[in-house]
Amino acid sequence: MTARNALVLAGSGMLSVVVQELALDGWRVVSPSRRYVPLPATDDAADGAARPPRWSRGLRKDRVGAGKAIWVEAHWDRPRELAHKAEKALTAPAELLVVWVHESYRRSVLGAVEPLLTATAPFVEVRSLADLAVVPDDPEPVLFGHPTQQVLLGSVSELAAPRPLGHDEIGRGVLYAVERALEGRPSSLHQLGERRPVHGH
Repeated sequence: MTARNALVLAGSGMLSVVVQELALDGWRVVSPSRRYVPLPATDDAADGAARPPRWSRGLRKDRVGAGKAIWVEAHWDRPRELAHKAEKALTAPAELLVVWVHESYRRSVLGAVEPLLTATAPFVEVRSLADLAVVPDDPEPVLFGHPTQQVLLGSVSELAAPRPLGHDEIGRGVLYAVERALEGRPSSLHQLGERRPVHGH
């Protein structure tokens, strides 16, 4: 069976759990970023650190290890070069796009990689609440025709305030959005954590 192609754009290592889980489920995952960060071990970490739970529908045992994760060096401020390198690494148009890039590069990067997608590829976008003046009621349709699961990240954990939002919480939240995207769910918005409260002087 030919592997399905996914494109995951995020800071080095920021969405490595998503890349790992997709690859374990048989996807060919192309992951452009500035520098290479090895994926976590597929077994439980030796130090006992908890991994985000595997998503409910994916990771069929007969396909474990069937996929592949491919890193390509790329920079957000060179979107056309990024798209060119990603296209060379893909074997077919991407059937899934997951993006977490700085707001200042958001539109230029998305515009550059959109031609690399299938016509109906779902889109999962991770953004920071700190970068948004107002939380939108619905995901902003940056890529028209592509169902969007938007994940908004707060600064403070909802589970253990005032602790900062943890990497495991982010990984679980984004994987949930990816699962919804692959199930063909309609566009929706998911908020993880809360804004850090502003204290008066």
